[in-house]
Formats: sequence, C-alpha cells, structure tokens
Amino acid sequence: MADVDLALQALAKHGVTGELLLISDGDRAVRFIQDLDARPMSCPDLVIVDLNLPKRSGLEVLESVRKSLKSRDALVAILSSSDIQQDRTDAERLGASRYIRKPLHLAEFISIGAIFKEMLETCGTA
Repeated sequence: MADVDLALQALAKHGVTGELLLISDGDRAVRFIQDLDARPMSCPDLVIVDLNLPKRSGLEVLESVRKSLKSRDALVAILSSSDIQQDRTDAERLGASRYIRKPLHLAEFISIGAIFKEMLETCGTA
C-alpha cells in the first residue's frame, strides 16, 4: 500500500485529477476489465499497473486490457521495481504505453506524477 500512497501523492503533486479507482490484486483487475466490456461503463484514461500484483501478474492485467474492446487503446503505465530487461520486453510486447521503474527515493517517486500527466496531455485527456 505504500506504493499506492506514493502514486497518489505523485498524481496530486502534478495536478492530475479525476476519478480514481484502486484495485488491490490482479484477479480483481482482470474481472474489472471484463466488466468494462459487459456493462455500460467508461474506460479509464490511464491505467497504472504494478508488475508484481497478488493473484495475477501485472502482465496478465496488461494483456487483459489490450484484449478488451473498450480498454485496448487506454494508456497503460507499468510501474515496477524490476530492472530486468525481459520484464521490459514482455511489457512492450503486450502493449504497455510506458514502463517506469519505481524510484528508490521519495522525491524521485513523486516526480513520476509528471510522467503520468504528460501521458494524459499527449493523448488530450488531461
């Protein structure tokens, strides 16, 4: 949960506002994505996925996002402590918009809010 709090701080610090939905594990995230296609729900503008989720990996969540009719074009930022090239390659192959390595220092972590903001502005959704 510490990473969630830091991500929230990063978003707030850089003025990224909007409805925020937190999903605690990969299995729930995949079910949410499936519900997007089954119900009249709007797709998120930005999906931030931790690579290391309980129950299902972040890569499985990313794959579900890209297979979904409604969310396949959503911006997806993979947030990970891994610097393993294979993780980056897999995320890119599955269609991640960005792969962001979790910074070790608080100020650096907060600065990733600027990346999220830039992603949204580039697509005209900020």
